[in-house]
Amino acid sequence: MKQSSQSHHHKRSLNVGDMTLFTVSAILLLDTLAASASIGVSSLFWWPLLALVFFIPYGMISSEMGTTYPEQGGIYAWVRDTFGKRWGTRVTWLYWLNNVLWSASVSVLFVGMFAALFWPEMSLMLKLGLAILLNWVIFFMTIQSLSIGKWIPNIGAILKMITFTSLIVAGIVFAINAPDQLANEFSWEAFTPQWASSSQYISTIIYGMLGFELMSSASEEMKNPKRDIPRSIFISGLLIFMAYFLGTFAILAVVPVGEIDLVEGLIDTLRVVFGDSQLGSAAAMTLGLFATFTFFSNITTWCIGTNRSMAEAAKDGEMPNFLGKEHPVNGTPVGAAFFMVMMVTLVLIFYAMIAETNEDLFWSLFAASAVLFLLPYIGTVAAFYRARQIDGDKERPYRVPGGNGFARLITVTSIAMLSVCIFLFMYVPGQGFDWPVVIGSIASIILGEIAIRYAEHEANKTEAS
Repeated sequence: MKQSSQSHHHKRSLNVGDMTLFTVSAILLLDTLAASASIGVSSLFWWPLLALVFFIPYGMISSEMGTTYPEQGGIYAWVRDTFGKRWGTRVTWLYWLNNVLWSASVSVLFVGMFAALFWPEMSLMLKLGLAILLNWVIFFMTIQSLSIGKWIPNIGAILKMITFTSLIVAGIVFAINAPDQLANEFSWEAFTPQWASSSQYISTIIYGMLGFELMSSASEEMKNPKRDIPRSIFISGLLIFMAYFLGTFAILAVVPVGEIDLVEGLIDTLRVVFGDSQLGSAAAMTLGLFATFTFFSNITTWCIGTNRSMAEAAKDGEMPNFLGKEHPVNGTPVGAAFFMVMMVTLVLIFYAMIAETNEDLFWSLFAASAVLFLLPYIGTVAAFYRARQIDGDKERPYRVPGGNGFARLITVTSIAMLSVCIFLFMYVPGQGFDWPVVIGSIASIILGEIAIRYAEHEANKTEAS
């Protein structure tokens, strides 16, 4: 497989600790935790099952691809080198565009948490203004060198682990001290999943397991990717699973399923588990601030990764040239980052016009981004198996065990699960298709094709001149 040359020398500043924290910051999301708890006690069945059949296999796939092809651009480079530039670009477009909508939704979570802590009566319009301001701050952070920018994901991951650990410990202590006051019934029957009521949330759990590949978008900024990628994936994967599983239990122990607020649910939970005392209120406030910062670090982490993938596509001539523009000193993707923050601003304004509450605004944006987020992973998993077929003799510092038979099995299983999740984001059992999501997904694919054709037009004009 041919690897493209890079146009900018990147400073190698990421070690295994940075990469572990970067991945924890990317995957471990407090909004996913709230959505998981909303499933009910049966979510404690789904997490181990889906970890076994999807989370662990995808971690192994990301380790093999990241160590075998440590190229700047990550997911774009993997699909480009196996299926061609055009398919690499299509995958990257959806990967990047999803982040526009997702950044907007997490911005809403950020201001929702901030308002719950300091200004409960804040108007929706003021929340919108703060969300827009947040994304412009993130823009300026993501165009810094990773020797500076990495500290946002690093600090966010540390604060996230502190918040999760505190929530877990408090929830377990609450359950031990007051087992007769548990907010939900933890019976065998409650653990048994009901497909009709759980299916729409299973896709949310899979959604919350994705992101191992993101660090590979900055492969040329790693000190030793071939050694450190598998290590960081193993460590971060273990931390992420335990935090999600035990954090879900903690919320379910103290908050009835029907009362879990997907935007401000964490603050409610913290206030319940720490009580109304002065010390308890201070603990809830401190952890609430930590959680608020993690939303900022989440967006920053994904913008760092997705903008680098988009910039590589643009430098290959597959996306408009302005998306490949780099910072003259830092070598960071300033063109993709600027276009993203402009689109996030427009998306927030548009959705605020049709949303009635903060939670409505969050879910409208989240659902619209989910399908776009999941589609590129089908291409990534397929690239893993395709690379085994066309480049099987290449040295693989980490190789998924079990030979080609097991590689084929996890490829088919992972693609099948991703396809089911995509369908469940578009179709709600008992309610039918969510047509805005369906239409929005189709429109996004069409916009990508238009961008690709425009890039071709630019390339033809350059050649003609």
